[in-house]
Amino acid sequence: MTTSTPSFLVIGESVADIVRSPGRPDLPHPGGSPANVAYGLGRLGRPVALLTQLGDDEVGRLIAAHLRSAGVELPADGRTGVRTPTAIVTLDPDGRAGYAFDIHWSLRPVDPPAGADHVHLGSIAAVLPPGADAALGLLERLRPGASVSYDPNVRPALFGAPAAALARVERCVALSDLVKASDEDLAWLYPGWSEQRVAEHWLGLGPALVLITRGGRGAAAFTPRGTVEAAAEPTAVVDTVGAGDAFMSATLDALAGRGLLGPTGRPALAALTPADLTALLRYAGRAAAITVSRAGATPPTAAELLPG
Repeated sequence: MTTSTPSFLVIGESVADIVRSPGRPDLPHPGGSPANVAYGLGRLGRPVALLTQLGDDEVGRLIAAHLRSAGVELPADGRTGVRTPTAIVTLDPDGRAGYAFDIHWSLRPVDPPAGADHVHLGSIAAVLPPGADAALGLLERLRPGASVSYDPNVRPALFGAPAAALARVERCVALSDLVKASDEDLAWLYPGWSEQRVAEHWLGLGPALVLITRGGRGAAAFTPRGTVEAAAEPTAVVDTVGAGDAFMSATLDALAGRGLLGPTGRPALAALTPADLTALLRYAGRAAAITVSRAGATPPTAAELLPG
């Protein structure tokens, strides 16, 4: 089995998360689900580029410096005059995050960057016009030569009418080899459906592997061969910002380490054994547990994920 290191391209939004909690001053953190995944991959030592939109403003410069500090490359779509998206993040007493967005996504069609063995698409960028069409068009062009992952990371306030949003989500699912979603995502997209039913439906659309995260209740992996579950790693929660994104980047890191990404890795994803899937869930779950133990979307480094 090959163990060559794939190059990652992440497509999607960057957002300045302004964390607001009672009795504390507002704290701006670089965020946005796709940006967090790219940053997490960079922190884990993976070569990664993020196709996003950042304004020439204070928070845009903050996010760009943050991403570059992890080695993330920032190709541009050539559009000028954009405003960096923001989100007011409010934390409840248990550290769970709620979001109020000010975001515009206007990605332009661009030539695909060379050398991407794996492409990850996330969240608002896949559903919010006018940029969603450019993002999906780019994904379709890259799909023949790269493996693909997708995280809907549903934001109801920005996804529009559920039926239209679901159609876009399922288009992305059908283009993907790996899909990760939370139990909350599924509840909004498919009211009344069980996780098993959703996973089987998505596997029927094309992916080889579906991962569902459940917050403090752990996560599950679904393949055509069966289902594996893993408990969450115990930790003291500071906040949950970026937990799912850390899970995603660690998942991609683990699969890359086993040579399971890139177009030649697709068949092996569906053939992962229960032991393989358990190890994957535990590795990604550890990344999420480390992230929720500190403020903001601060995923672990490779050294922090070493068995201790």
